Amino acid sequence: MEKLNTNKHISGQFNAELEDIRNRVLAMGGLVERQLEQSLDALAGLDADLARTVIEGDHKVNGMEVAIDEECTRIIAKRQPAASDLRLIITISKTISDLERIGDACVRIAKAAVDKRAKSQEPLLVSIESMGRHATRTLHATLDALARMDVEKAFALHKEDAKLDREYEGIIRQLMTYMMEDPRSIPGVLDVLWAARAVERVGDRCKNICEYIIYYVKGKDVRHTSYEEMEKDIIN
Repeated sequence: MEKLNTNKHISGQFNAELEDIRNRVLAMGGLVERQLEQSLDALAGLDADLARTVIEGDHKVNGMEVAIDEECTRIIAKRQPAASDLRLIITISKTISDLERIGDACVRIAKAAVDKRAKSQEPLLVSIESMGRHATRTLHATLDALARMDVEKAFALHKEDAKLDREYEGIIRQLMTYMMEDPRSIPGVLDVLWAARAVERVGDRCKNICEYIIYYVKGKDVRHTSYEEMEKDIIN
């Protein structure tokens, strides 16, 4: 596994700058992980106060994305990095974009906890909880793989998205049944549907981050490739 070599640069300041943005993206990931946990707790308990805390906290996630992205741009302009250093900066720049979108998904989940129409469908919200906890575990493991730049773990986690997709499809079928049986439930069910979709998107974003990890370590873009091709790239 390729790691950041802090002895290979003439400029010690460059080393510090790379390590700083690496630490900042992990801090952003930790904040987003808490946002996801709190949004799911708010939805499970229909806790409007906790939900509002998540919604109001989204600006912190947005601010971190902007600040880290600006620093990445500054480093590229000033240091003109090459090889693995450039891949690291590109990986971080792409990762913070996906983390910000996970933050947006957390807001969507939290909004369902304060929506009166969604509250009328409380039994349906339970079906999202299991999927939500699965997404939380996946995000936590993805951030751990990012911290370690663990390409094998990233590949294994990449497959978790398919499991989340299947859970989401099961929830969709359940929601469709409710709407067909009681058309009056449609407005509330649609709010639950949007929350479920937000959870599913967390899995998609984690999958993207895993691809960035593989790109950094192996120097290969594995987007839109099959698992078989991806595995060959990782082994080689």
